[in-house]
Amino acid sequence: MAKNIQSLERAAAMLRLLAGGERRLGLSDIASSLDLAKGTAHGILRTLQAEGFVEQDPASGRYQLGAELLRLGNSYLDVHELRARALVWTDDLARSSGESVHLGVLHQHGVLIVHHVFRPDDSRQVLEVGAMQPLHSTALGKVLTAFDPVAHTEVMEVERKSFTPRTVTGVEEFELVLDHTRARGWAADVEETWEGVAAVAAPIHDRRRMPVGAVAITGAVERVCSAGELRSELVAAVRDCARSVSRDLGAGRF
Repeated sequence: MAKNIQSLERAAAMLRLLAGGERRLGLSDIASSLDLAKGTAHGILRTLQAEGFVEQDPASGRYQLGAELLRLGNSYLDVHELRARALVWTDDLARSSGESVHLGVLHQHGVLIVHHVFRPDDSRQVLEVGAMQPLHSTALGKVLTAFDPVAHTEVMEVERKSFTPRTVTGVEEFELVLDHTRARGWAADVEETWEGVAAVAAPIHDRRRMPVGAVAITGAVERVCSAGELRSELVAAVRDCARSVSRDLGAGRF
């Protein structure tokens, strides 16, 4: 059985200590509460402070939880709430469209799949929750990049790999795709990431009208497209689903 890393255990204990009881604690209080030498406690606090997990009051010298810890906590809560709010709507979308439905969020220069509803035909399928998709070629990625400035910055910082002959990689051409996505409110991926696979996605907004994720229908080109174009009823269904989840998150009408 692998041993736990002592320094991480102590840092975790320190964060729990600061999370409960008094709002701010001094070095001596923290060291004595955790039975640590002052030098050891100070070293851990200094590291946590450098990472933004702990803040020190300049006047009193006491420590409290930092903004970075709050940001991470809010990020988890946002994703958890997004998935919870989307469950019923994505189930309905998969049932009405007959195709797989994915819910994705921006994560580490890509799209993290946080929810996946299987195509309702009893075929053998692989659960893709936790999988990462590229920003520049997938419908989920393009719609996030079009509406989220952070995603846009991130996609421009990485190599835009060509997956198929249809993948758009050039900066100017890609920006035109994003302009088109913003204008119509949805994004497409017709064999740009995987041969024989097409998808359509729409953005989900929160109560601040900020993009917090996207929902997509994904399936075989011959089912999702007609005469080389995405089926209009599927585009409408995805957009309706995104609007419904957005309303449940407090965004109001779009």
